[in-house]
Amino acid sequence: MRKLVPMFRVSNWLGGISLALCSLSMPALAGPTSLQATYTSGISNGWVKVERWRDTSGNIGQEAFPSDGRGDQSGQRATFFADPSPSSDNFLLYYAPGWNTNSKAVPVLLIHGANQDADLAWANPNDAGDYGCGQQSCPTTGLMQALAADNFKVFALSLAHKNGDGYIWAEQIANAISVIKSQTGASQVDLVTWSKSAFNARMYVSSVTQPWGTSYQGDVRRLVMLGAPNNGIDWSFRHGWTHTFAVYPGCGGVINGPTAHDSILCYGIWQSGSQWSYASSYFPGSVQMLKRWDSTYALPVSEQDWYTTYEGGWGFYTHGQGIDAFLPYSLVDDVRAAGTDPAVRVHNLCGNKADIALIHNEHTGPSDGVVFVSSCNDASGLGNHGGSATISVNHLKLGWSSSGINQIKTWLNAL
Repeated sequence: MRKLVPMFRVSNWLGGISLALCSLSMPALAGPTSLQATYTSGISNGWVKVERWRDTSGNIGQEAFPSDGRGDQSGQRATFFADPSPSSDNFLLYYAPGWNTNSKAVPVLLIHGANQDADLAWANPNDAGDYGCGQQSCPTTGLMQALAADNFKVFALSLAHKNGDGYIWAEQIANAISVIKSQTGASQVDLVTWSKSAFNARMYVSSVTQPWGTSYQGDVRRLVMLGAPNNGIDWSFRHGWTHTFAVYPGCGGVINGPTAHDSILCYGIWQSGSQWSYASSYFPGSVQMLKRWDSTYALPVSEQDWYTTYEGGWGFYTHGQGIDAFLPYSLVDDVRAAGTDPAVRVHNLCGNKADIALIHNEHTGPSDGVVFVSSCNDASGLGNHGGSATISVNHLKLGWSSSGINQIKTWLNAL
């Protein structure tokens, strides 16, 4: 979750790629997007086609990527984007088997969260290897296969920047919906979203946009949100230096996510710089989901530098600006106040197991390891709330566990 950034192992899968057919320079679709490339052979994880599209409005450009490559696209995504650090005006649209033949009328668009992609989130939770899915051993199929087998027309979106600006993600969600409507003839699409993308899809159906952005077009029937930080998140500020130690390269960190600090003492040496903090240009979507939760759940006073991490200043081993320095840039209250369009049926799927392997889970209140259950279940501003469900899984298992898949299918199959 931007971010909300799920702090799992970020090993990049670099398996062999066989792409027998790639057609380039296809005619542009009417509207603000242009088809750049189509791949139809040798695609991993069960998809039958992948297209690269470009927003041609001129309003979206290149976002910054960490110089050590931890935020780069990997595996087939790098090939499909034609660049491991692509411009954010590009997006990938994945097509599942039966996208043009299955019988259910409303197409489903699956949208991944921060540090995920269409493969890892929806088609192969094992794509990142062990521990990449919230537990040691991961399944090799996911929600995409389950929905396609249930006669849904299934598509998935992959965003260019893994922690990108929420306004850009919302705009590309609108663009992907437009393409799917053109391809299928449908007037509306169901969205299944996860973590950061849930917040950004909610921005779209609430018309929370930049002046250049697309306001809601009335083209979403249902919005299913998995692990959404509906009332914000403060996870990386709550736990002293824990998250920062896992991110800073000088401390051995490899996590692709923002921290609360701009200095940290690691192995007797001070590591300094804002490049791994919320002030960095690497994580533009993360600050938009921040909100204080310390008045609801007390901070863990036994954890190192707990106070200065949250409030700012020098601790024994760290320095940071504190969460209040970034709250003016949060969109949480704006999105809740805007309200979702009342014609869109919205559902919240939340987890309550804080047991994500290899990370310091959120333990100061009931959570899925990342997002407080109360934030995920928050219904303020949901104009047509179809109900919530809380299941016994962690944040990274919401989209592929059997209980999660069954609940998602129940909501999508409802009239």
